[in-house]
Amino acid sequence: MKYVIRIAAVLLLLIVAAAAYIYHGLSNRPDIDAFNALKTFSKANRDPGLRVTFLGVSTLLLDDGETAILTDGFFTRPNSRQLLLEKIAPDKAVIETTLRRAGVTRLAAVIVNHSHYDHAMDSPEVAARTGAALVGSESTANVGRGWGLPDSQIAVRRTGDVMTFGRFRITLLPGRHVPSPFTGGEIAEPLKPPVRANAYLEGGSFMVLVEHGDRRMLINASAGFVPGALDGRKADVVFLGTGQLGKRPASYMEDYWREVVDKPGARRVIPIHWDDFTRPLDQPLVPLPNLLDDFAVSMKFLNERGRTSGIDVKLPEAFVAFDPFEKLPAAKN
Repeated sequence: MKYVIRIAAVLLLLIVAAAAYIYHGLSNRPDIDAFNALKTFSKANRDPGLRVTFLGVSTLLLDDGETAILTDGFFTRPNSRQLLLEKIAPDKAVIETTLRRAGVTRLAAVIVNHSHYDHAMDSPEVAARTGAALVGSESTANVGRGWGLPDSQIAVRRTGDVMTFGRFRITLLPGRHVPSPFTGGEIAEPLKPPVRANAYLEGGSFMVLVEHGDRRMLINASAGFVPGALDGRKADVVFLGTGQLGKRPASYMEDYWREVVDKPGARRVIPIHWDDFTRPLDQPLVPLPNLLDDFAVSMKFLNERGRTSGIDVKLPEAFVAFDPFEKLPAAKN
């Protein structure tokens, strides 16, 4: 009997310790104000030629005054309780409010990097409200079909496909999700929300190369990479997914930088997908909790590699339109 009591006491202590660890990890995060020095973009004029607005996670609004396109378009941002215990669905009121705040009325395209809920869930509603084509994988198409978006507004694309929207030339390149328990899987039939968050399977990942005249930007939504995918490609600015990068080994970070920043000859890196997407967009953006990521480690690595490589690192502010090519460092020989 004493043996059983001892075992039960040990198990109880382990449970309490695990709960304390999880609570501490979810309650603590780096102070975003420590990185204010990186938020030095000027607010763009109404017509700088090209402006970008960061709207959290990997949602980016690209606008040249004539044509606007959006990556992902995720605004609902269910909280932790909803993600763990409930089914989730796009919140039409939140989507409407956020689009209005961002000044979005019409879009040529909503380009979905991959089909996890924090990228694809809201995209069909955004497309429906703005007249945009929903561009992505077959899994993304099934997210659209499940929401009732007509096939005429759905464009299934594959790696290597090239599209033109106004003066924007878009090329979809092979991408890879950062290694995680949620990587992989396909959405094989129309997905009709509300559903559990894990029903939004990845469906493959794209990197998005954006060319606008002689300006070139790369959007890599997740902190994963395909070796050699950017061989022969050029991008002056890289929007670099950093979610969970701080939890990866140093060797992984070095490989990631080499493949996604060095190879295309980037002169500026703008981190994305670093914010806690369980918090609503009407609150200031903060990094993911330490249990899920280590934003301070990621930023330390990016800043150090940027300094040694002569590559500028800038942190975007939500809902602030900026010129990503403003005061761009000179190209390396």
